[in-house]
Amino acid sequence: MLIRQLAKRTETSERLLRYYERVGLLASSRQANGYREYDEIAELTVRQIRALLAAGLSTSIIKQVVPCAHADGTLSPCPGVLDTLRLQLSRLNERAAEFARARHTLEQTITVAESTKS
Repeated sequence: MLIRQLAKRTETSERLLRYYERVGLLASSRQANGYREYDEIAELTVRQIRALLAAGLSTSIIKQVVPCAHADGTLSPCPGVLDTLRLQLSRLNERAAEFARARHTLEQTITVAESTKS
């Protein structure tokens, strides 16, 4: 499929797809006219990349993870990947705790402000 088709199927801009290719997350072949051509698995790959980015992984980490991915969306334990993912999960848990503390502080501030308002 052409880049335009892949972009439409994955709701991803062509520019972003070119970036994924440039950093080694996505592969294409070239037609005789120079157009990029992607195989059918590229759609799943892009969806996996987008999900991993949404989970807070950097493109350098995703580059380690994508080769471990299967067509059904699962991951195999590639060397070093599990440790990297565990570290990222730990970081996300720390951020979640920080957000929870910030939310609690904001809730208290609103409660105090509302009670002194009357």
